Amino acid sequence: MRTPITASMLYNLTQCPHRLNLDLHEDPRRRDPESKFVELLWERGVDFENELIGKLQVPFTNLRALEGAEKEHQTREAMKQHAKLIYGGRISAGKLLGEPDILRRDDNMGYVPGDIKSGAGEEGDEDTGYEKPKKHYAVQLALYADTLEALGMGRGRRPFVWDVHGNEVIYDLNAAQGSRTPQTLWEFYQEKLAQAESIVSRPHTTLPALGAGCKLCHWRSHCTRHAESLDDLTLIAELGRAKRDLIIPHVRTVTDLARIDLSTLTQGSKTTVKGISLSTLQKFQVRAQLMIDPNGRPYCTVAPRLPDAAVELFFDIEVDPMRDICYLHGFIERRVQDNSTVMFYPFMADTPTPEEEQRAFAQAWEYVQSRQPCAIYFYSKYERTWWKRLQQRYPSVATEEQIRAMFESAMAVDLYFDIVQKCTEWPTRDHSIKTLAHYLGFKWRDTSPSGADSIEWYHRWIEGGDPRIRQRILDYNQDDCVATMVLLDGIRTLNVRC
Repeated sequence: MRTPITASMLYNLTQCPHRLNLDLHEDPRRRDPESKFVELLWERGVDFENELIGKLQVPFTNLRALEGAEKEHQTREAMKQHAKLIYGGRISAGKLLGEPDILRRDDNMGYVPGDIKSGAGEEGDEDTGYEKPKKHYAVQLALYADTLEALGMGRGRRPFVWDVHGNEVIYDLNAAQGSRTPQTLWEFYQEKLAQAESIVSRPHTTLPALGAGCKLCHWRSHCTRHAESLDDLTLIAELGRAKRDLIIPHVRTVTDLARIDLSTLTQGSKTTVKGISLSTLQKFQVRAQLMIDPNGRPYCTVAPRLPDAAVELFFDIEVDPMRDICYLHGFIERRVQDNSTVMFYPFMADTPTPEEEQRAFAQAWEYVQSRQPCAIYFYSKYERTWWKRLQQRYPSVATEEQIRAMFESAMAVDLYFDIVQKCTEWPTRDHSIKTLAHYLGFKWRDTSPSGADSIEWYHRWIEGGDPRIRQRILDYNQDDCVATMVLLDGIRTLNVRC
């Protein structure tokens, strides 16, 4: 009996093809225990779904308690009877099998699938600041729509998500993803569907690829050991799966890349590696050489341009994606680069409500304004993206122009994009703040510091009100802010190597 392609398989495939391969073909005893955060995601998802369904004001057919063939049989019977709303159904056609949360009959013409998500229905685009569909949601919805089409029961390719804000977010699968991504979500789904079929029928044809998405995966330790045994190219910072797959026919390992004469991979001003420029190969070769050199040390490729300010703020936020709320804005303040002046200023939403989120945002904004003129340091676009989103939610706090001016000012420095990426090289596997600050000798007070853990702590604080958990959240955020300061100070000490 062949293995059907399911929505959850496509969800995981979108995150990582190798995860799907391991889930299907590897011994499950080799998995890591699921993280507390992942368990919380499951718990919150179930609770939110039950809460939302309990509030429905329209009659619906409830099939959630059924399983397997009986669930599918009852779903088809309900569709034959033209049930207006089916909750917890199961549909299949050929190789496809899906269990959409909602099937809704549209204009007495057919069914539109939907899912209930305990997070936001869309995600922020870091470049534009606008919301866009989540691809891992899109492939699930597309599989349901595809299955309904095959059954002759579909009603177009505009499935929906009911999200944590009570919004119905339409996913237009036939629309281009953006001006720079003309591929439609339907075409993206077809691409992932073909990839899933290949993985199902051909075990062990994918390779591990280390990246940021590995942190919460139950195969993390297994994949890390495998990548290390292969001396895999994704051990190099920012050399991800896509680039590795282009390079690997020419160079297979970190050691090989460190030692190869790149002129053997060039033709004129271009390389023989399709899609990879010579400057990109040179960058990754430098990183490979640093990694295999036991005496390799970080350095600046150019002198970083940093603002001259008596007051420095080191800024970090904490966000709960399940509630789609920014619950903490933390600042370390330092004057004249004197660590004896360091103070921590946190602004926290003590309940996950819009009123508390707005209050914390307003206090953080007022604090920043009260310290002008000052330099503001943060790590990656996350803070900027979220403050733009908060401004749209709470325009009375600050105008769009004020938020834009703050982050576009020469006094605001994204240490990751503006400095680490553009001006430095490190002998590390990644350029996360945790890795670089740890390399420089900084240690977090918590034994398992991560943003995911902080979200789980926030949930426990909201549920139980234990002040020790609240303090743990604040300590973690403070350490993240201090780590940003440590990194800045470390960068200031690096030699410039042309």
